[in-house]
Amino acid sequence: MERSEKQLPKLMPLVKGLLLAYGITGIALLILAFLVFKMNLDEGRVNMGIIGIYILSCFLGGFFVGRKRGEQKFLWGMLLGLLYFLLLTGVSALTEPGLASGWKGLVTSFVMCMGAGMLGGMFS
Repeated sequence: MERSEKQLPKLMPLVKGLLLAYGITGIALLILAFLVFKMNLDEGRVNMGIIGIYILSCFLGGFFVGRKRGEQKFLWGMLLGLLYFLLLTGVSALTEPGLASGWKGLVTSFVMCMGAGMLGGMFS
């Protein structure tokens, strides 16, 4: 019991980093939706915008976690990217049964989230 109480403060930067990443994602997706509404963007540009948002969110979340942890920054950033991807995939699976983007899109998203989180941690 005592050991888990000591480990909880170590995980708080990770939780805060995830909240930051999802906050950035939410705001950026709202801006993208507004741009789609006003500018009538095609599907290719919307997909590129979503990919850019995922990368930016994971990078900034990884940067935050790396800055707060101070040690093994790239591993903490990569862990943030993994958790971001898992939560994103879980919510997507609940809202839309089946694999809409296919395995190729899933693997690409996994690599982008983990890589961007790791880079954010490394640059912190």
